[in-house]
Amino acid sequence: MSRAMFEYTKEVLKKVSFDPKLFCRELEKALQRLLPYEIEELKKFIIALTSKNPSLKQCMVYLE
Repeated sequence: MSRAMFEYTKEVLKKVSFDPKLFCRELEKALQRLLPYEIEELKKFIIALTSKNPSLKQCMVYLE
């Protein structure tokens, strides 16, 4: 079940990546739901996503 939540979270973040404010909000929610090892995986995903969309880099503060 948890893995499904992780995959769902990635899909949601991809879909809202057009709006940095919305992306940050969804990222905050994801960090509350996911397990610690999933958060580490999510960090890698976010880094890859921000390399394609630099306006999302402001949301990286939630991952520190």
